[in-house]
Amino acid sequence: MIISRGWLRAATSLLGLSTVLLPAVAPAAATAPAVSAHRRVLPEAPGADEVRTELDTLTIEAPHAMTGYSRAKFPHWIKQYGECDTREVVLSRDGEGVTQDSLCRAIEGTWYSPYDDKTLDSASKIDIDHIVPLANAWRSGADTWTTAKRKAFANDLDDSQLIAVSASSNRSKGDQSPDQWSPPNTDYWCTYSRAWAHIKYLYGLSVTQPERDKIISMLNTCD
Repeated sequence: MIISRGWLRAATSLLGLSTVLLPAVAPAAATAPAVSAHRRVLPEAPGADEVRTELDTLTIEAPHAMTGYSRAKFPHWIKQYGECDTREVVLSRDGEGVTQDSLCRAIEGTWYSPYDDKTLDSASKIDIDHIVPLANAWRSGADTWTTAKRKAFANDLDDSQLIAVSASSNRSKGDQSPDQWSPPNTDYWCTYSRAWAHIKYLYGLSVTQPERDKIISMLNTCD
């Protein structure tokens, strides 16, 4: 039975009792870990046809010199919220059943690495890969950027630039372009080539002719 405040005042007045009304309390809601409010979804690159159009706009040129390059010129991993840096956000986003401690470190979960079609059960076995590696970006135009732009590039959670993959596949890739290295899991070639070309388009980076040719070949697996 639901008792209104008006009825309660009337009843207590007739009985000569004083009424103390307590604030209404909403039903308790399930409390989710704070990190869940920040959980994201892996950004999807445009479809193959749109990416082909983007690829056609990219400058084709030889790689720039590596003179002056340093990973420190691409500040990462930066804090995104609280104690959570970019790496931990991607680990949470790309994993299943991920549990994080008070410092936002992933202490439990599983991760699927699409590069090599492997499932891993420890964050220590996972790297966060820059789809377009920092050194490759430097060779294709980032050498002229401000530090602020390089920082944004290295921590880009809004576009298809960061992904959790096996440490072994990431280290095999290094800073190589698609004509030099492509995911062993060929089923991922469509997604990988779309992501690579789209990031180059968004950031106005150049491509080499062999790189462009390989991207087109990989995009053809989307059809």
